[in-house]
Amino acid sequence: MKIAVLNPQNAAVCQVSGPDDLVLVHQAEYQPGDKLVFTVDEVPAFYVIRVDGAMDEAFVYLTQHSVEYAIPFDPENPMNLVRVSYSPGSFIGKLHYITLRRARAEEVKNYRNLAKNVMDQHGAAGCYPHAHANVETRGESLFAARNVIDGVLANTCHYPWPFQSWGIGQREDAELTLEFGRPVDMDELRLITRADFPHDSWWERATITFSDGTSEVLHMEKSAAPHVFPIQRRGITWLKLGQLIRADDPSPFPALTQVEVYGR
Repeated sequence: MKIAVLNPQNAAVCQVSGPDDLVLVHQAEYQPGDKLVFTVDEVPAFYVIRVDGAMDEAFVYLTQHSVEYAIPFDPENPMNLVRVSYSPGSFIGKLHYITLRRARAEEVKNYRNLAKNVMDQHGAAGCYPHAHANVETRGESLFAARNVIDGVLANTCHYPWPFQSWGIGQREDAELTLEFGRPVDMDELRLITRADFPHDSWWERATITFSDGTSEVLHMEKSAAPHVFPIQRRGITWLKLGQLIRADDPSPFPALTQVEVYGR
């Protein structure tokens, strides 16, 4: 297996390889266009990856031998890191702690939140869970779909980290899809809606559609607490949140902070 830091010309500026339990300390500032590349020898399989010392480990299911993680620079101002939806210590400085290991058998079998993936990004390929949506407010990272599976639950404000969320840009047809990459069994769904009242509104109703063709109508209320739904499904590979009905409230800004799917 291997961890490498590649520059925009795909040349390795730092790397480490070995059979397992890899640790890479990159001792230089990241430059625009840099990316991390994680190479594994067995797919599909579960791995545990840390892309930065200021972030949690990601428990992920890889379906291809090589996956990339782009260091989040601002496309409109390429010299600046976009850290508004990341911990302020992420990706900065001249010391970066990056790890890769195989998931242990007991970790794979554990009952847990199957939706969480702190290293999810736009266009992520071969790395699951993965969230994407048909709209993100103004295309900003603070309101990106990936924010709903990053494990950060703070929801009483709307800017900046740790209050990132999925924003829908006032679209009535907004939909968010969560892909698991393989069949999973679930028994509980939790939606944590943003609750920066009175700036925020909220959804009274939403519909969850599953890969098996079934759906559930969910009823919610004005609350900062998680909305908990006992929902059992077996062997689903994705779910979609849509048909979002906003409450009759002066604010036009409902948003979603986190989706949690519990199961095995």
